[in-house]
Amino acid sequence: MGYGNSRSVRFQDDLELPKLHNTINGDGKNMIKLKYNIDGTKIPEPSTKKAEKELPTSRTGKSLKAKVLSRVLSEDFERVKKKILDPRGPVIHRWNKIFLVSCIVSLFVDPLFFYLPVVWEEVCIDIGIPHEVILTIVRSLADAFYIIQIFIRFRTAYVAPPSRVFGRGELVIDSRKIASRYLQKSFWIDLVAALPLPQVLIWMIIPNLKGSTMRNTKNVLRFIIIFQYLPRLFLIFPLSSQIVQATGVVTETAWAGAAYNLILYMLASHVLGASWYLLAIERQEACWRSACDLEELTCQYKYFDCHRINDPGRDTWFRSSNITGLCSPNSGFYQFGTYGDALTFDVTTAPFFNKYFYCLWWGLKNLSSLGQNLDTSTYVGEIIFSIIIATLGLVLFALLIGNMQVSPPSDFHS
Repeated sequence: MGYGNSRSVRFQDDLELPKLHNTINGDGKNMIKLKYNIDGTKIPEPSTKKAEKELPTSRTGKSLKAKVLSRVLSEDFERVKKKILDPRGPVIHRWNKIFLVSCIVSLFVDPLFFYLPVVWEEVCIDIGIPHEVILTIVRSLADAFYIIQIFIRFRTAYVAPPSRVFGRGELVIDSRKIASRYLQKSFWIDLVAALPLPQVLIWMIIPNLKGSTMRNTKNVLRFIIIFQYLPRLFLIFPLSSQIVQATGVVTETAWAGAAYNLILYMLASHVLGASWYLLAIERQEACWRSACDLEELTCQYKYFDCHRINDPGRDTWFRSSNITGLCSPNSGFYQFGTYGDALTFDVTTAPFFNKYFYCLWWGLKNLSSLGQNLDTSTYVGEIIFSIIIATLGLVLFALLIGNMQVSPPSDFHS
């Protein structure tokens, strides 16, 4: 094909050059082998072989033919390599590893938004502002990597599918074809993953919603985090596959691979613990509402928002109410089920690091035991949450054992 006008480049197969070297050099290391008949006359060689022998060789043994062929094949790519990136090059390989780390960090950051609601001793729920500011900054930094990934994908060449049957395939370097292919495939998933949805919600949308601010915060956060968490989790799998295709493994050593699997296991425990905390606060507020229905003359649902703590009517109601006694775990007034420990050990009112590590331990404990120690109530949502814990623990345990069996034992001694 005409390389000067083409918007794709054919890369030489790694096996072609050794074949060419063997044809020229042979096993005799630059010795010219001649063939003779039984009567001693020389057998004439084909003209192609003579031409190959006449080609000069370099010090490394590579013939002029191989050099010219290699130069011609990569000629088009050299012109655009500053604008278009080779998907098999070291730059993309290094970026894939950096982006994989940033993806895992972002998956750790997002569940931390579930810890924003805080319970006060005055029987109300508030949002931790310092926690909110820190999470906004960290989340915005993590979002920057997803934006960079979109920019890089628009500049990364791809191998044309019909050409993969021959050698390494034809590398498409036309920027319009690259953009068209990316827009038709995974661009929208990358875009959804890069949107700063939690930051916009907690600073712009939720404060302007009518009704209970805390109730809106819990409901919207739960929906948005799960909605954006799924595509971010999905991006890890093709990214890991690209790294494996380039190097054969995700990590360089077996110990690093074991640490990678352990991080994924801890990530699942982290997500379950954060979800358990948010659901525990919702169950505690549901108990308050049930107790408030018994005191309908003086109690209102808006009193459970800490922004109403200075309301004179709320102060009068709180002094005469027995809501703290009714909503204790041992009163029997309300079924807390799996979330009873959150009230027994005052997890919802504890400082951030205390509640975080307790919830992380709760998630790790129940994930490792496949949820066998969970004492659920008859609420359908709570039962479904317990089923997810048991199923996820079983799947992760099977994957962990499978990865350990695939890894060669000799790698652990290297």
